[in-house]
Amino acid sequence: MATSDVTTPTPSTDAVASARPGRLESHLRAQRAAGRKILVPYITAGYPTDTWPLLVEGLATAGADAIEIGIPFSDPVMDGPTIQESSSLALGHGITPVSALARLGKVNSPIPLVAMTYYNICFRMGHRRFANALTTAGISGAILPDLPLEEVEPWAGAADEGGIETIMLAAPTAPDERLPRIVARARGFVYGIGLVGITGERKDLAASASEMARRLKAITDKPVLIGIGVSTPEQAAEVAEVADGVIVGSALIRKILDTGSIEAGVDFLGRLRAGLDGAA
Repeated sequence: MATSDVTTPTPSTDAVASARPGRLESHLRAQRAAGRKILVPYITAGYPTDTWPLLVEGLATAGADAIEIGIPFSDPVMDGPTIQESSSLALGHGITPVSALARLGKVNSPIPLVAMTYYNICFRMGHRRFANALTTAGISGAILPDLPLEEVEPWAGAADEGGIETIMLAAPTAPDERLPRIVARARGFVYGIGLVGITGERKDLAASASEMARRLKAITDKPVLIGIGVSTPEQAAEVAEVADGVIVGSALIRKILDTGSIEAGVDFLGRLRAGLDGAA
């Protein structure tokens, strides 16, 4: 079994909280300061098979402020059926972490990119090597949803050194005393989970989405985005009345799965953008 290649002492909360914003956070803060609600779509690296880099470019043009790119993993514990389907298709066509990052390194994105994957990929590659690979691919931030706060520091320390912003997730079940520690360690933005459960489209916005946004906004000035369970322009606008913006993944992937067209995904993103602009 591979072992981590970095040992980092746990910093104090004050030291973590005072870290200077990186490219991702600075960009999102600037959008917020301009009165814009932040929109971050999620896509799966390797899906659609050969055109997914064009999807990155199309979403940027359609109004995304950053793009979360999932690196497919065989046991995605946070992902629901829709994203699992796109990941399975990508894996079936031979996508790997190395090939995904190589393709991303050739994409000329005008907005920050965020990699989302599971800790085993990072661990097996080694913390410093993984951070360096993300940097080389033009990635600004990383989300590792199965890496808890209590175990994040070895990776997050290496990420800080490599200029990669580690985005932390805050669940609705987190007690009030835990949230300040999460936001202190967060870089880029704080990912507020809108409901308890896995990713997926929902007919109605959970009440916990806006409540999660309120709890986080009360304790941090970092950008607060809500994801999981945000599926329509109307839901995005509703939660953005409290949050700084939203992350939308399953609903976007579903449009592409159902039509086989990246244009359908780009069109949907444009409608999300219009909904948020109406709420700004």
